[in-house]
Amino acid sequence: MDALGKTKFEAPPSPQKVRVIACGMIAREILAIREQFGLDHIELKCLPAIYHHYPDRIAPAVERAIKRARSGGIERIFVGYADCGTGGALDRICEKYGVERIAGPHCFSFYVGNEVFAERWDDDMTSFFMTDFLARQFEAFLVKPLGLDRHPELRDIYFGNYSKMIYLAQTDDPELSQKAEEAAAFLGLVYERRFTGLGDLVPAIREAAGGDVSPVRR
Repeated sequence: MDALGKTKFEAPPSPQKVRVIACGMIAREILAIREQFGLDHIELKCLPAIYHHYPDRIAPAVERAIKRARSGGIERIFVGYADCGTGGALDRICEKYGVERIAGPHCFSFYVGNEVFAERWDDDMTSFFMTDFLARQFEAFLVKPLGLDRHPELRDIYFGNYSKMIYLAQTDDPELSQKAEEAAAFLGLVYERRFTGLGDLVPAIREAAGGDVSPVRR
């Protein structure tokens, strides 16, 4: 009680800051989760999405980002990558610094749900997967870097072994669905859309933030 005999209530302590070091391809989705659950103590540090094409760069870049975070006094760190083609190199970095990453082999898997993906699509080598990010950035992220705008004959070299494109949609956005369908036509692939939402990314970020939290009303 204070000097007037009134009960004093102390505000709950602010949660400890968490640095999420993530692939730029999932930045929008992590920010949406932070907003939905009021996880204002999460700080997002994104690495270039283009590393999707150069997976050997991911682990060294994550290590540098972890070192910078630790030198800045941030102890709680979560890695916003699946293995993403690093062949275990990212896991070795995580183990070295005592941090965790999103479970799964790649973002397509954790958007679908790792268990479901492993059961249904893990051995599907004829489907090219697309996400909201890839639909939104199809030309800048795939067409131009692969030279398909300059050398259309490369299309069949890169995509000739695929039979269809599966658009794994994180949102119900008709404009993105249209973009994905147009991308499938550009690549000469049968188009299929499956809504996934954010899949295993939601519990992963909530756990990284400090446990079970409920959506907030703003």
